[in-house]
Amino acid sequence: MADYKDPENTILMELKGGTVVIELLTEIAPKHCERMKELARAGKYDNVAFHRVIDGFMAQTGDVEHANMENGWNPRRAGTGGSDLPDLPAEFSGIPHDRGTLGAARSSNPNSANSQFFINFKDNHFLNRQYTVYGHVVSGMEHVDAITRGEPPANPDRMISVKVAADA
Repeated sequence: MADYKDPENTILMELKGGTVVIELLTEIAPKHCERMKELARAGKYDNVAFHRVIDGFMAQTGDVEHANMENGWNPRRAGTGGSDLPDLPAEFSGIPHDRGTLGAARSSNPNSANSQFFINFKDNHFLNRQYTVYGHVVSGMEHVDAITRGEPPANPDRMISVKVAADA
């Protein structure tokens, strides 16, 4: 196993080009970090598509209900679902939405984040204090940059597997 600063709070996301290593910000957004680890450990993120990928903005994934490639890709529904767990309260902070940060996707209700998240392709400071930041990419951002664009993409890339480093 590689030497991670905090393996219990490090996510290993396997994409087509390689591994993306994400450090969770447990002191900033503990509930969102726990949710990501819970879903990763249950295998819920495995084979889930990136259903909304906007060039120069972000790549969104995590709809474990409608974007799981094993259960059948549904482009009309992708992005409308979550997990069977309750929605999370907002954990807004002063951490900026910089390139490589992980943000919680949600509806217009600030307390509606569940399983979906996005990775910022660039600094998106207009999102600051409106969407929970709960992690950042520490290596493998080149693999995120290579994700197929589209809303939704015709042939979406997917998270092959998502694991907590402590379990890998």
